[in-house]
Amino acid sequence: MSERPRWFQTTAIDYPNSRPHIGTAFEKLGADVQARYRRMEGYDVWFLMGNDENTLKVADRAKELGLDPQAYCDDMARQFREVWDALDISYDVFIQTSHERHKACCRKFIQKVYDNGHIYKGAFEGWYCAGCEEFKSDKVHEANAGNCPIHKRPLIRRSEPCYYFKLSAFKDRLLEFLKNTPDFVQPESRRNEMIGFIEAEGLNDLNISRSGESWGLRLPFDPDYTVYVWFDALLTYITGIGYGDDEATFRKFWPADIHFIGKDITRFHSHIWPAMLWAAGEEAPKQVFSHGFVTVDGTKMGKSMGNVVQPLDIIAKSNVDAYRYFFLRECAYPSDGDYSGQRYEEVFNSELANNLGNLLSRCITVVTKSFDSVLPETANWYPKAEIAAVLNLLVEESTDVPGLRDLVESVRKDVETCRYNLCLRTIIDDICTPANRVLDGVAPWKLVKTGNPGDKFVAKQVLFRVIQVLRMASILLKPFIPRSAETIYTSFNFPKPWAEVTYADAAELKAQPDDLRVTAELIEGKVKPLFPRLA
Repeated sequence: MSERPRWFQTTAIDYPNSRPHIGTAFEKLGADVQARYRRMEGYDVWFLMGNDENTLKVADRAKELGLDPQAYCDDMARQFREVWDALDISYDVFIQTSHERHKACCRKFIQKVYDNGHIYKGAFEGWYCAGCEEFKSDKVHEANAGNCPIHKRPLIRRSEPCYYFKLSAFKDRLLEFLKNTPDFVQPESRRNEMIGFIEAEGLNDLNISRSGESWGLRLPFDPDYTVYVWFDALLTYITGIGYGDDEATFRKFWPADIHFIGKDITRFHSHIWPAMLWAAGEEAPKQVFSHGFVTVDGTKMGKSMGNVVQPLDIIAKSNVDAYRYFFLRECAYPSDGDYSGQRYEEVFNSELANNLGNLLSRCITVVTKSFDSVLPETANWYPKAEIAAVLNLLVEESTDVPGLRDLVESVRKDVETCRYNLCLRTIIDDICTPANRVLDGVAPWKLVKTGNPGDKFVAKQVLFRVIQVLRMASILLKPFIPRSAETIYTSFNFPKPWAEVTYADAAELKAQPDDLRVTAELIEGKVKPLFPRLA
């Protein structure tokens, strides 16, 4: 038996100075879809997340609350994981950069870069933003009237001795790599930005140390200095899979298949991170995927705006799958998206309650009431072109329907390129909506009441085929809304166990080994609504 292909992915690690909001969660949702899909397809997946704790903002926040920084970090990690677990984010490991194991592994990496001659001591003076924890150029200072363009606060002139990373030495190699490796930064527009930046601005050596700070990771070759937070944080992606203390696991999973990060930090991941790896003799990651932001009613979120939205507040009013569906459907992952309570309710009611949920409940209701929960004599039914007709597809008379394969492959391609909104549009608009139209047109709940055996047989045929559509939709939806997809699939006696289904199974049109039957749990003879309408 051949070894399973491996898949290693990460998200950006977050500053724990406040609980995660819907913008922070958007990144994790997109990453989770990819991890779940890869597991379905047989990959050995390692999905890494974490918190970025070796930062002054964390120490300052802990001081404000009268807490020890480590105690504060540990409690915030608990709060973050509480949100990620509520959103069904299927991460495999959660790293806290303040923990000693991460620090010990970081020291080995930094020492290696130093020993290889890529770190030197010097002095630095520049315009510093405490919010970004980075120095800004004179050009940025002048263009923004002395303020940070992100935090809108005055930049501070700061001078200090420091250690530099020789980032400039990697300029030509980075530029060549970006130009010759088109998949390295996605989407394409972001890759062009990264190339344009180097061509216009060049690359300056990076100040990687801070002095006079008690919180953080100390340089292994000079403990009077702590490590600049970004130089430490990026190392999470390798310490989390064993760099420095588990060589076998590290070599198994590195290089990363994809880093999911926000568009505002693309340069750190596509310029600094590869150079750091090369300086230590390691490979660059295969891809950096730079996603967009989420606004609220068209406005950027912020404490000062008073419009920060918490994921758990939305989930409490609906459910976790509705939350996942909305943001993955409405917010194009490579681009920006917007949340509003009104639009959330519209999407929930029209696409989840009235479309997907209604399709399931109507099938179960008619089969249970008019056929005693069983569609008899369907063991040898192979819904060849008939089910494809339900989907408005032109196909051949075959149990291996090309039109359905094409549809599944279209969804597969969109999943693998992180175009999740297109996946959900295809599943709902091109699969579920036509099936609902067929039910509306045939009205099997009426045919079973005419007393005509022929009408009841037609009703049975239509229900059988629409239930096969539900099977197909549930498999394709598994990475997106896992709980609801499982509820749909296990509402019937489909032969393949839910844990084993793959996207290829969605395109296979096979009847059951015995009569198709409803296995959903009923309450007083009625099916529980999958998505009860929001008032």
